[in-house]
Amino acid sequence: MKIGFIGLGNAGSKLAGSLLRNGFGLVVRDLDPDAAGPFIEAGAGWAGTGRDLARRSDLVITCLPSPAAVRSVMEDEDGVLSGLGPGKVWLEMSTTDEAEVRRLGEQVAMVGARPLDGPVSGGCHRAATGNISIFVGGEREDFERALPALTAMGRRILHVGPLGAASVLKVVTNYLASVHLVALGEAMMVARRVGMDLGTTYEAIRISSGNSFVHETESQVILNGSYNINFTMDLVVKDMSLFQQLADRQDTPLELSPLVLDIFRRGEKLYGSRAWSSGIVRVLEDACGVDLRAPGFPPELVDDEPEEEGYEVVPGPT
Repeated sequence: MKIGFIGLGNAGSKLAGSLLRNGFGLVVRDLDPDAAGPFIEAGAGWAGTGRDLARRSDLVITCLPSPAAVRSVMEDEDGVLSGLGPGKVWLEMSTTDEAEVRRLGEQVAMVGARPLDGPVSGGCHRAATGNISIFVGGEREDFERALPALTAMGRRILHVGPLGAASVLKVVTNYLASVHLVALGEAMMVARRVGMDLGTTYEAIRISSGNSFVHETESQVILNGSYNINFTMDLVVKDMSLFQQLADRQDTPLELSPLVLDIFRRGEKLYGSRAWSSGIVRVLEDACGVDLRAPGFPPELVDDEPEEEGYEVVPGPT
């Protein structure tokens, strides 16, 4: 299977690296040609246009920062759609709007190719080791065809239903992660101002019913002060907005979502769009004049689990 990969950013570069590391033939493209340099040196090909990449690939993967970027890559005159055809598969791995995935999926089907959406979850440190989780929406036959590539990029692969379903679940899980992050900042600040040691507080939360994946990862870089989670404020605002739009389309009266979205919009305004998203706790740190710091925590996250062969997760009670 020849794979074309468009989008070599924080997540995309790591996913593409897993494909190359596992022996897949790879053609890459990015707006920044320098981002492709390490891949080309390792044996990947370069495509000058989306059309060229699609023509040379059996599976085309897009991993881009916004729905607008995906539209451009797919629908431009020399974009991916103009190079797709029968026998090819498009896998959208961006965090995007489910309605937009379905709209583009219809166009992909019209030229004889097959669409899938496959956003990832678990953090860039796990994408780097091929241990990230991947949700996949689309026809079962197409999912099975892409499964060898999916299990090279991720550890736990979940087929979630029709095209667009994976994008829904991705924004749902990102919403939860964002809520957890804001709540953790508040919890640790209250503990800190009462006089608790934050290293002890971290451990108490970790072994308690208050624990979460977000605490075990993002709290570490907060307590270090680097905030470096490899994910930025503007992306949280984008993802939270996608979640709120889903709710609004269904007239679901949410209370937490608008509050948390407003907090991240304030954080983006205060610290900049490209500030690390874990830095949202700075809003509270600055308001209280207190830093949330403890010794011994790392400046960035590294996945210390060995890379394992990916497998399909079967939904149901464990």
